Amino acid sequence: MIIPAIDLINGQVVRLYQGDYGQKTEYSSSPQARFDEYVTQGALQLHLVDLDGAKDAKARQLALITQLLSATEAPVQVGGGVRTEQDVADLLAAGANRVVIGSTAVKSPELVASWMEKYGPEQIVLALDVNIDPQGNRQIAVAGWQENSGVTIEALIEHFLPAGLRHVLCTDISRDGTLQGCNVALYQDLCARFPSVAFQASGGIGGLQDIEALKGSGVKGIILGRALLEGKFSAGDAIACWADEASSR
Repeated sequence: MIIPAIDLINGQVVRLYQGDYGQKTEYSSSPQARFDEYVTQGALQLHLVDLDGAKDAKARQLALITQLLSATEAPVQVGGGVRTEQDVADLLAAGANRVVIGSTAVKSPELVASWMEKYGPEQIVLALDVNIDPQGNRQIAVAGWQENSGVTIEALIEHFLPAGLRHVLCTDISRDGTLQGCNVALYQDLCARFPSVAFQASGGIGGLQDIEALKGSGVKGIILGRALLEGKFSAGDAIACWADEASSR
């Protein structure tokens, strides 16, 4: 499934380069128009990151998110600074079909596992951003990629499997925002190792050939951000490219 994504700061559609708030590009003042365009082109799932909420939970754009989701004719998974059960409850109440949880899953895994059990694993996505060292160890970065947790993605997934873990959005940090292609080998390995988990690939896609490269990897979703915003191809083009992969399963 192709999952178009937008990041919001103060109601504006933006992109950060490698997670750096100091390297911000503004694309649009109308997130609704952007979502409507993606839905018109056939998107069946959307992704929204509240970067204000990620920086400061008190600055969460909850009213805007609620308005956006109520007016959008496709389900939207929402993340950005989800740190408490109230954050999860608020975003589900706002209309999110899934809540995306990043650093908190690494720092407080028991807490997040309890949310998974309470709200259901279908409604939780773990967003795990990995740094891959020269030895091939895939350690998860937290705090907006500023810190290395010392925890491998494999160990964390193993921890959450008993809670029914279903969705993982995995980003190779070195590829994010670069438009230089996905780390296909990473997804092939993770999908083979954890067949019960629906992985979403994120980071680096710059052309339809990069979507093509992920066919057969096992990923269930592909997050598209910058490439769509910069018109490298359309959401419709991406959906058509991926369609024969879906039909061949």
